[in-house]
Amino acid sequence: MKAELITIGDEILIGQIINTNAVFLAKELNKIGIEIAQITSISDQKEHIIEALDASTKRAEVVILTGGLGPTKDDLTKHTLCEYFNDTLIENEEILGHIEEIFKKYVNTPINNQNRQQALLPSKASIFKNDHGTASGMWFEKKGQVIISLPGVPFEMKSLMNQSVIPQLQKHFTRPFILHKTIMTYGLGESAIAERIEVWENNLPQTIKLAYLPNLGRVRIRLSSVGSDEELLKNTIDSEIEKLLPLINDIFVGFEDLTSLEIQIKEGFVNQQKTLALAESCTGGEIASRLTQVAGASEYFKGCAVAYHTQSKTDLLGVSAALINKYSVVSKEVASAMAENARKKFNATVGLSTTGNAGPSKGDSDAEIGTVWIAIATQDKIVTEKFLFGIHRERVIGKSVNKALELLMNQTI
Repeated sequence: MKAELITIGDEILIGQIINTNAVFLAKELNKIGIEIAQITSISDQKEHIIEALDASTKRAEVVILTGGLGPTKDDLTKHTLCEYFNDTLIENEEILGHIEEIFKKYVNTPINNQNRQQALLPSKASIFKNDHGTASGMWFEKKGQVIISLPGVPFEMKSLMNQSVIPQLQKHFTRPFILHKTIMTYGLGESAIAERIEVWENNLPQTIKLAYLPNLGRVRIRLSSVGSDEELLKNTIDSEIEKLLPLINDIFVGFEDLTSLEIQIKEGFVNQQKTLALAESCTGGEIASRLTQVAGASEYFKGCAVAYHTQSKTDLLGVSAALINKYSVVSKEVASAMAENARKKFNATVGLSTTGNAGPSKGDSDAEIGTVWIAIATQDKIVTEKFLFGIHRERVIGKSVNKALELLMNQTI
């Protein structure tokens, strides 16, 4: 069963916002057995909306539009849908009362006619009340197909999908099962993994589709299958994973749908009663940001000093200026001192540091662009490693963060 997504708004087309709505919708629809055939982004113009609807309804049983439902004149989706379905707008008393209640409780400015017109809705559509806003969701049916229009505000769209659209789709359609299982690996490139597991991959059943998803020092391996027997799909994929894991045991860190590397780091540190402090230079606090996205990170994470400028490494972390002058700010010696001093300053059992040259210029060091030192200090020793991550700044920083997380994971294995 196929669905198409149409995201409406110039803000997407000019790159002002990221199309996170499509990502969310694709994941949620896959969970209930609906595959995405195509994702299209268009401007909020009548002819573009109609063209997109004509094209998508030729390919998919379900079409979901997001955006263009606001109260201002540039939002044309509702009016265009009326024209498309030869329909008219009528006032929905329940929705009008809901909008007036929202303004009464939560909005400082008085309600105006444009706000009230949000209650004018197509007569042929089933209406989904938006608990978090004034733009309602709409469900149309035409020749066995379903066209759904949702607001573009992400948290409003997500709420409508979870509370109204998904349950309605499950009732309306008989769907197959779609199963994805994604393995997370760190420390080996895509081509090296493919070479290692080539024989296993060549013997996969035709019902299983394999995909490699590389990203800055880590590779996800996704196995996918579609069918009417959910138990058979699970058993078939699990059987193949049992054969795969011994081939990648040294780089395997878990399953994406069950956990994340950051969660595993937290659990490992907490279980071993270890605590962590960071001293970040070239990564600029990104490692700390990743770790603290996990609820309860304060159980083991003491803090982070973002010592980006050379002088701050001395002022914040107490790294000797003489040491920096002798060995350079991007060096084994300075990375070691940063990790050890962070560990002591935050009274942690483990300290990790990053110092490197991400480019585009060399800055205060003669080290080649892409050179990064990562150090881990414990009460017993300091281990420091040098990495060469290329010359692209974003790549250097991203690979540094992922490598640091990989090294922290190894601390708790």
